[in-house]
Amino acid sequence: MKKGISYWSFPGGLEGTAPLAEVFKKAKALGYDSVEPCLSAEGDVSLSTTEASAKELVKIAKDTGIEISSIATGMFWDKSLTANDPKVRAEAMEIAKKLIDVAAWMDAGAVLLVPGAVDVFFNPAAEVVDYSDVWQRATNAVAELLPRAEAAGIEIGIENVWNKFLVGPVEMREFVDQFNSPYVGTYFDVGNAMLVGYPEQWIKLLGKRIKRVHLKDFRRAAGAAGFVDLLEGDVNWPAVMSALKNIGYNGYLTAEMLPTYPHAPELLAKNTSNALDVILGI
Repeated sequence: MKKGISYWSFPGGLEGTAPLAEVFKKAKALGYDSVEPCLSAEGDVSLSTTEASAKELVKIAKDTGIEISSIATGMFWDKSLTANDPKVRAEAMEIAKKLIDVAAWMDAGAVLLVPGAVDVFFNPAAEVVDYSDVWQRATNAVAELLPRAEAAGIEIGIENVWNKFLVGPVEMREFVDQFNSPYVGTYFDVGNAMLVGYPEQWIKLLGKRIKRVHLKDFRRAAGAAGFVDLLEGDVNWPAVMSALKNIGYNGYLTAEMLPTYPHAPELLAKNTSNALDVILGI
C-alpha cells in the first residue's frame, strides 16, 4: 500500500491557498508517496483550472517524485447533489463534472464524491432533506456522472461521511451495486466509520468496492470533537490493516488530517508521516 496525504493537511490547504508545487515538495521530503489535491473555490485546483494548467501540475508532481492519488473537494457541503433546490443541485452537478475532468487531466484515477446529505452536522442552519429524496437524487446524480467518468477512466468513490446517509456498510454496498459498474465504488474513510460502527467490519463487507482509503483516528467518547492524530484514538489499526490485506487492497492510504495545528501547522504532516510508517508496518 502507498503512503499518501491530503492537500488539506498542509497550511493553507483548506483555503486552497497553498501552492500545490510546494505541497508536493514538502510531502516528498516527509516520505510520502502521494498527495490528494482538492478542488477549491480558488487556488491551483479550482473551477477555473484548465487542462493545460492541470497537466503542468502533473509534470511538477512527477519531477518531484510524487503521485497524485485522487481528487477530493469540500464544495459539496455548500452545493449538495441532493439539495431541495433544483438550482443548487445543478450547481453541484457542475462541480462534480469539473471534479472528474480535473482528475482525468491529472491522471488521478479516482475522485471522492459526497453523494448528498440529509443534513450538515457542522451547520445547524442547513436544510434537512428527506432520506428517500436523498437516495433518489444521489442515484440520479451518479447515474448522470457515470458516462463521463467511464469515458475518462475515472473511478467515482462514494465517501462514508457524516451526512446521515449510507450510514452502514450494507446500505453503502446496495447503493454502489445498483450501478453495476467498476467505475462506481467507495472512498472508505476509516475515522468516519467509527461514529456508527467498526471500520474493519465495513472493509470486510465492502471488499473490492473500495477504490481509495482515507485514514483518520477517532475517540468515540468525544463525539463530534473526537478526531485525533493517527494512533491516538480508538481505531483498531491491526484489525483495519488485516481487513484491507484480506480484501486484497493494495492502493493508496491517504491521511486526511485537519485542521492543522494552530501553533505549529507544519508539524502535522511530519507527525502523520511517522504514524503512517507504524501503521504500514503492522
